[in-house]
Amino acid sequence: MTARSLEQLIADRSRLMGPNVSTFYDDPVHFVKGEDVWLWDAEGRKYLDCYNNVPHVGHCNPRVVEAICRQAGTLNTHTRYLHDGILDYIEALTATMDASLDTAILTCTGSEANDIALRMAEAATGNRGIIATDATYHGNTALVSQLSKSNVPTVGFGLEQYFRFVDAPDSYRTPDLDGTIFAAQVAERIVELEEDGTGFAALVICPYFVNEGFPDLADGWLKPVAEVVRKAGGLLICDEVQSGFGRTGTHMWAHEKMGVVPDILTLGKPMANGHPVGGVVANRDLLATFRKGYRYFNTFGGNPVSCAAAMAVLEEIADRDLLANARASGDHARARLDALAKKHDVIGNVRGSGLIFGAEMVEDHGNKTPATGFTDRVINAMRHRGIIHSKLGRHKNTLKIRPPMTFSIAHVDLLMDTLDEVLKEVTG
Repeated sequence: MTARSLEQLIADRSRLMGPNVSTFYDDPVHFVKGEDVWLWDAEGRKYLDCYNNVPHVGHCNPRVVEAICRQAGTLNTHTRYLHDGILDYIEALTATMDASLDTAILTCTGSEANDIALRMAEAATGNRGIIATDATYHGNTALVSQLSKSNVPTVGFGLEQYFRFVDAPDSYRTPDLDGTIFAAQVAERIVELEEDGTGFAALVICPYFVNEGFPDLADGWLKPVAEVVRKAGGLLICDEVQSGFGRTGTHMWAHEKMGVVPDILTLGKPMANGHPVGGVVANRDLLATFRKGYRYFNTFGGNPVSCAAAMAVLEEIADRDLLANARASGDHARARLDALAKKHDVIGNVRGSGLIFGAEMVEDHGNKTPATGFTDRVINAMRHRGIIHSKLGRHKNTLKIRPPMTFSIAHVDLLMDTLDEVLKEVTG
């Protein structure tokens, strides 16, 4: 492998990968090793990873690594040949869900999973109208990319006509205590789709609204909008790529916390700890309807190695009781953030559940003016102190802290002690 300097890495990325390939931080990091919640750069510096949910059960988790190696050394092929691994995994996965979610298609990415979900909604309803929030992200296929209003491509193959958007919930600025305001907005978009002849097929949401800044919403908050969707004959699609697999600490799936059972559940990123696996889960009748309308095959989706990795993740979550760990560490993180908010006026709001938590930065509490530039400075200062995290939300001013599920109370304390120092430094 070629050993490049940091400057050469950046130059060669542009030369070989094209312009505008994004990196984190003002000074990009060159990581060369990971273990559990830690990362090391090319100079040997150690970083606490408070961002990456993809290595869900820890970087280079031994059980996952062993499962991948064992299966890769035995057989890896596609699902047109029979193999037990995919069946064992789907049975284990769906056993963690409502009985109505009993069938699955495995893919390689969350983007593919959401693409299938939209086509499944069309097959089931005969309509193409899709509703999403105005500050979300669900993937990058030609179809699914249209769901990201803030990042809609300039070339959309004419698909933009099928999408409508509602305001993402914002518990800090525009509280909606019981979800009825959100449900009413969705009802208005449904009427628009029906009146213009498009018809309503589905509402697509992350049930914990992670990209929208994970607002503080009461348990059961999604019940009103689910009723609106079902009454109109549409499907509820819950994208749990970021919020699932115990991330909230209270439930295995965020849709459970929010009081609904989706018609379609989509999965991705953390499903196999970094091995590329995604999935679509639905009831068997709905999936059969899709199969009749579409000839779908994915060469790598559900291959034996991917299934072995994914099964190892489920086993780690259960055997190490990582939901309980997420809850304990998350509760401690909220308490530490609340204490920091009393010390630092720039913290306008603290939020989160389990191992998705953060704080919204504001210039003043009265107007709640987003402190977006300040948030950037904090993230870059933390990076230089060996702490990795990011930002999200409509105003990109909410700290995004979403570490591996093995993140402990001691790790929380290291993170918060460093954040306290950085907030003093940056505000000073």
